Amino acid sequence: MNLLFIGDVVGRPGRRAVTQWLPALRREVRADLVIANGENSAGGFGVTPETVNDLTAAGVDVITGGNHIWHTREAPTLLDAEPRLLRPANYPAGAPGRGAGVYDAAGGARVGVLNLEGRAFMQPLLSPFDYAREEVERLHAETRVVFVDMHAEATSEKAALAWYLDGRVSAVVGTHTHVQTADERVLPGGTAFITDAGMTGPRDSIIGMSRETVLPRFLTLLPARFEVASGPVQLNGVLIEIDAETGRASAIRRVNRVEE
Repeated sequence: MNLLFIGDVVGRPGRRAVTQWLPALRREVRADLVIANGENSAGGFGVTPETVNDLTAAGVDVITGGNHIWHTREAPTLLDAEPRLLRPANYPAGAPGRGAGVYDAAGGARVGVLNLEGRAFMQPLLSPFDYAREEVERLHAETRVVFVDMHAEATSEKAALAWYLDGRVSAVVGTHTHVQTADERVLPGGTAFITDAGMTGPRDSIIGMSRETVLPRFLTLLPARFEVASGPVQLNGVLIEIDAETGRASAIRRVNRVEE
């Protein structure tokens, strides 16, 4: 089976990129399931019913999140109500929503999706390693195909989780830093890994935000309100080939589209 993951979707431009390219891209790569990180889909911070509807209408099957997913008033209710929307599993008990789920892919395969958030240079959440071990065991009761979105700042923490889970999950894909890395590979145990899938949104930006609102923050060190950039858009992602019987990945490659 082919699993397509789309890197962090930023604001309206990112949603436009998904709407513009995903229908044809899904057919081209014969994707059986499409997952997208949507924590920045609402104005650069958070999710809303509109952003979830835009992404799912374009062909996204599952939306993962991260530390910014909470930044809208609608987020808690939406996370509880929408099974296709995940937030990191390693938030404390009682947090709205769910951190993992099992979804039907084309062709009859079932795919477990687990969302985790790192702790290095981020909030002191519960251990993503402990949660990964527990959640993967639970997901294996339903399927051998398990995909992990590791939303983290530190490249070392993402790599550490991938090696920790090698042979137990189909893929560990990093998100959060919005810059696509060139280290995609399949680890010896059959787990596909890339440090960061990249960003889907404004191309001529500072990780999705307008240069005019970000530069003053670096030049003056004063607080600044960031705004999503405009202009041409890009789509970053990865395509992963997985044996639906064993859950082992056989290939991972980067997928990119850029608007001229």
